[in-house]
Amino acid sequence: MPAVTAELRVLGAVEAYVDGEPVDLGSLRQRCVLAVLAIEANRVVSVDQLVDRVLGHQSPGDARSSLYSYLTRLRQALAGADDVAITRRPGGYLLTVDPAAVDLHLFHDLVARARVAGDARAGELLQQALALWRGDAFAAMDTPWLTNVRTALELQRWTAELDHVDRRLRQGDQARMVPELASRAEQYPLDERVAGQYLLALYRSGRGADALFHYQQTREVLADKLGAEPGAALKQLHQRILTNDPALAPAAVEERVALVPRQLPAPSPMFVGRASELAALTKALDEATSDGTTVLITAVGGVAGIGKTALALHWAHEHADRFPDGQFFVNLGGFDPSGEPVSPVTAVRGFLDALGVDPRSVPADVGAQAGLWRSLIAGRQMLIMLDNAADSSQLTPLLPGTPTCTVLITSRRRLTGLAVGGAQLVDLGVLAEMDARHLLAAHLGTERLAAEPDAVAELVRWCAGLPLALGIVAARAAGHPDFPLSALAEELHDAATRLDALDAGELSVNLRAVFDSSYRNLDGDTATLFGLLGIAPGPDLGLPAIASLLARSAARTRALLRQLEAASLVAQPTAGRYRMHDLVRLYAAEQAHSDISEADRAAAVRRLVDCYLHTAMVGDRLLEPHRKLDGVAPPVPGCLPEELADAAAALAWFDAEHPGLRAVQQLAADHGWHAPTWQLAWALHVFHWRRGYQGENVACWQTGLDAAQRLGDPAALTLTHRCLGRTHALVGRHAEALDHLRQALALAEQSGDTTTQAHVHLALAWACAGQDHPDQALTHAGEALALFESLGDPVWVAEALNEVAYRQSTLGHHDEARIACERALALARAQNHRDGEAAVLDSLGYVCRQAGEGAEAVDYFRQALEKCQEIDDAYHEADALDHLGDAQAALGQRDAARNSWSRAVERYRAQHRTADAERIEVRLADL
Repeated sequence: MPAVTAELRVLGAVEAYVDGEPVDLGSLRQRCVLAVLAIEANRVVSVDQLVDRVLGHQSPGDARSSLYSYLTRLRQALAGADDVAITRRPGGYLLTVDPAAVDLHLFHDLVARARVAGDARAGELLQQALALWRGDAFAAMDTPWLTNVRTALELQRWTAELDHVDRRLRQGDQARMVPELASRAEQYPLDERVAGQYLLALYRSGRGADALFHYQQTREVLADKLGAEPGAALKQLHQRILTNDPALAPAAVEERVALVPRQLPAPSPMFVGRASELAALTKALDEATSDGTTVLITAVGGVAGIGKTALALHWAHEHADRFPDGQFFVNLGGFDPSGEPVSPVTAVRGFLDALGVDPRSVPADVGAQAGLWRSLIAGRQMLIMLDNAADSSQLTPLLPGTPTCTVLITSRRRLTGLAVGGAQLVDLGVLAEMDARHLLAAHLGTERLAAEPDAVAELVRWCAGLPLALGIVAARAAGHPDFPLSALAEELHDAATRLDALDAGELSVNLRAVFDSSYRNLDGDTATLFGLLGIAPGPDLGLPAIASLLARSAARTRALLRQLEAASLVAQPTAGRYRMHDLVRLYAAEQAHSDISEADRAAAVRRLVDCYLHTAMVGDRLLEPHRKLDGVAPPVPGCLPEELADAAAALAWFDAEHPGLRAVQQLAADHGWHAPTWQLAWALHVFHWRRGYQGENVACWQTGLDAAQRLGDPAALTLTHRCLGRTHALVGRHAEALDHLRQALALAEQSGDTTTQAHVHLALAWACAGQDHPDQALTHAGEALALFESLGDPVWVAEALNEVAYRQSTLGHHDEARIACERALALARAQNHRDGEAAVLDSLGYVCRQAGEGAEAVDYFRQALEKCQEIDDAYHEADALDHLGDAQAALGQRDAARNSWSRAVERYRAQHRTADAERIEVRLADL
């Protein structure tokens, strides 16, 4: 039996036919559901999207149950057809249907084919496309979303009608068209394209005087209604009519189009920047021209809205003279939010039509058509611009075989398949801040920007260098010239409404819709990973963290990331690290909240937290093996902590992950995971110390203390008070330090925790010294030493001895201090405690300098400096250079002191230790 086919119509009242017979589609809202699914044919539509698009903002409480009822009845109504189905998918619902069976998609296909066809064939295609319309699209349906789609479709219909007129005029049909165009010109007196068509029809019908009279009428109407002169195109046509330009004859136009195709659309008048990318394209052309043996194929890639087409067209027009035999252009629609991709067959046929090939001589076989296309352009200097390509397979039949032709491609996908064959890839990044400002100024004028510099800075910041976002913002601002830019900036400031603000009312200028067209091409696992990356904190992520987020193996995760990178949805700025554009991240987070359950999102985030925590704990032990923390729970299932080989690898990992680590700690706190929150503060402590991130350390421990207080664990509370107190002492906040340390000491004494008491006394020595209480500092250092000795912990005995020695020396007890330092140094070396060894060497330098032994002080400070450099301890390296310069200056070694202090200033500045840097700069000035 032959298949029973269906036909869906939305370009008028919403209707369906099965085997040629009309189907009862039920209520208006039920037909509205079918309309939405038909518009999104063969693409999954989430339940939330269906509810919003069908019911708008007046969604009742039982909207979902109503929706399910509509879908069930629609399935029943269409059950008799073999080629249409409504199915439930993980992300929502899918209408599977042949696009040619939906009048909307058939319209798009016919128009796309017409735009790459010659005039004769294009006229037929446009006539078929326009005949599909039976009235207003989705008649009687007025939800906000459908109203927006209807507006966009009406504009496409109007454009197609005008294109059809142009082609009829080129074919010499002007005599029959004059009455039709007269009526249209009267109906749309401000449409300059309509006016131009009417002028041309009148002129070609031998009514040149009437054409000139209508031009004057149009000019007066424009001046009266808009206060504007006619545009350049209409003025040029008027001038050519005045001079009886022979090129206006229909045959001349037809011949010129056939022989030398000039299909490039106009370049954007708002194009800015991109100097390096334009230079790269020109360099590639120059090198290919000099080589003369291979076809130059250059593919411009990048995220949606980054300006690929604008760049390519700008360059193509700048170099049009290098392609005297013509320029072809086709929008392949690979990621068009309102239609299906153009097939290679359609594109090739359009090129053949543009070359004037008689339709009757075009072979039926697709491969033969591509061969004919290549034969006709062989040896000709032509540019072939293939815009918005879906993938390499769509492009292969369109590529020429002659080195005289140049191919310029744009695509959101990274076309590695072409690159393997020798094509050059140009990755387009975001606009620089100054270029972003220039783009806004091109739209809005410099005066309006100068009036609100703060608002402009906010707009530039939140658009994050994405030209489409900047263009949408500018269009919205231009539409309300009296509104302050600060109002728009306020909309963008809130992440929850930022994507809503980046919508200028049509699909092509709705950032969310543009991103949708990329997201819909992802398969299940890849789409899930995309969403999870949107809710992951930090500017970028390494592969192990992403694998933990997804609970997949590293190999599987890497494969999925390759798909996202190929789709320009993530970037890999350095090997193994991945990041998203800020606006893509917002969109991804929306998809995560729409398509991934709250429980699955929370589980993914917890795996990420544990990956960071357990990797950081390993890294901390590698940096300082003598620190330990008991009671850390094992990682949750699916978490894959990173393996670190040694201290150098640990430090490199902390450097790369530090912004993400702080963000993950806050994320853990927000989720109420209190133990990982304070444990992350512990794991980051040594790294923060070595890198001089003391302000970060204070904030990190404060977050840890807050978590410990909520947790109600006395041991955690004692530890966080102690560590926060010590960190406050290190940055000179001695009053805060004493407050936290006294609380820690009281808690430790209550619980009988001798080890913590010893650590607190050691930290109290620092805090008391900072408040200029040297005797109290020595007393606390002595208490710490006695307790550590009773515990038999040689590493911390060495630390306490060093502290005792330093405090003795400040009180003038240099001999006792030297003896304590030598004991501490022996213990530190015996335990391979390199941090402690560096600290004791620095103390010995101080003791010798205080005792008047300048040369010995210089020697010890040099040894301390070398040890700090050996363990990559930037914080204490700066201090060692500072102290070394002091000792050298005391000996009169001015050049050596200047060198040491200059290096110290560099490191202090890098660590934001401004007071220390300024103190040394005064000494350098004195030298």
